[in-house]
Amino acid sequence: MLDFTISHTDGPARRGRIRLSHGVVDTPQFMPVGTVASVKAIAPDDLDAIGAQIILGNTYHLLLRPGPQLIQELGGLHKFMAWKGSVLTDSGGFQVYSLAEKRKITEEGALFQSHLDGKKEMLSPERAMEIQCQLGSDILMAFDECPPAESDRAHHEEAVARTSRWAARCKASWLEKRAAGANPENNLFGIVQGGLHQDLRARHAAELSELDLPGYALGGFSVGEKPAAMWEGVAHAAPLLPAHKPRYLMGVGTPEDLLRCALAGVDLFDCVLPTRVARNGLLFTRRGRLQIKALRYARDPGPADPECRCYTCKTFSRAYLRHLFASQELLSYRLNTLHNLTFYIDLMAGLRAAIERGEARQYADRLLAAFAEGPDA
Repeated sequence: MLDFTISHTDGPARRGRIRLSHGVVDTPQFMPVGTVASVKAIAPDDLDAIGAQIILGNTYHLLLRPGPQLIQELGGLHKFMAWKGSVLTDSGGFQVYSLAEKRKITEEGALFQSHLDGKKEMLSPERAMEIQCQLGSDILMAFDECPPAESDRAHHEEAVARTSRWAARCKASWLEKRAAGANPENNLFGIVQGGLHQDLRARHAAELSELDLPGYALGGFSVGEKPAAMWEGVAHAAPLLPAHKPRYLMGVGTPEDLLRCALAGVDLFDCVLPTRVARNGLLFTRRGRLQIKALRYARDPGPADPECRCYTCKTFSRAYLRHLFASQELLSYRLNTLHNLTFYIDLMAGLRAAIERGEARQYADRLLAAFAEGPDA
C-alpha cells in the first residue's frame, strides 16, 4: 500500500510525498502521459533526466494493442517500457466520454468498438481491474462514467450513481486479486464525478470516501466547461476528498490550471497537452506561450526560455527550433517535447518549494502575471 505524508501546507495547498513500490512521488506533481506505454517523442532516460517521477498509461489503449497478456508475459509495464519510476493507469473510463459514438453503456460496463479495427471490446469494473493488475501498475484507477460538462443534471446524477456502484465492484475485484497474490503493492483510486453541480460532487465524495480507498481523483473536469468554471468547481470539490489521502485531478491541463488547482489542494495532475502541442510547435515559457513556427523567430539566436534548464534551451536557438519545425524534422518533436515537459516538471517543483516557504499564492500570482506578458515582452 502507498504511504502518503504531508510535510507542509499553505492555505489549501499541500506539499507531500507518496511512497510507492517504484519510488517516491513528490507532490504537487505532474505526470507525463504515456498512453500506449510511450511518452510520445522521448525515451525513458529523457524522462529520468528531466526529473519525472511517475507517468500515466491507459487501460483501453493497451488492451487493444499490444494486449495486457503480452505485457504481463514480458514482465509488466515497467519492464516492457524500461521505466523504473512509478506508473498510474487510467481505467478506460475517460473513453466512455471520448468515444461516445463507438460505445454503449450498461450496468455491466461499457461496450466499445475499437477505433483500430472495429472489433467490440467490453470494459467492466472487473475487467478494468484485471487488465491493470496484468499491466503491473502502481496506481490503478476505478472504472467510471464521465459525462460531458454540458450534460443535463439527470445524466450527471445517473453517472454518479453508476460510478459509485462500479467503484464498489472495482474495490471487491481489486481486493480479491490482492488476496490471490496479484500485485500486492498496487493501489486503487476512486474517481468522484458530478460535473459542476456542487451538491452532486459533495454527495459523491462522501459515498466514495466510505470505500476507504488509498487515494481519490476528481474526474469530469476539463470536458467542455470554461476554465474559470473548472477552477471554481475544483476549488469546491478538492477539499471534499479525504485530507489524509492523495488527491488527483484527471486530465488537467494548462500551466494556469495546474497552479490554480494545486492552490486548491490537488496533489497529482496529468494531461496530454504539453506533449501534444509540442508536436505542433507551441512551447510553454515563463513568459507565456511561444509559437516557434512564427517567422519572427527565424533569426532569433536566443533560447526558447532563457530561464529553462532543459537540454533544448541550453543547447539550441529559437532560430534552429523554428528551422526544425519548418523542415518537419523529427528532432523538432523531441526537442520541443523535452522543453515542455521540463517546464511542467519545474513548474511543480517551484510550487512545492513555495509551499514550504509559505509563499504559494505569491509564486502562482507572479507566474500567472508573467504568462500574460508573452515571450517577447
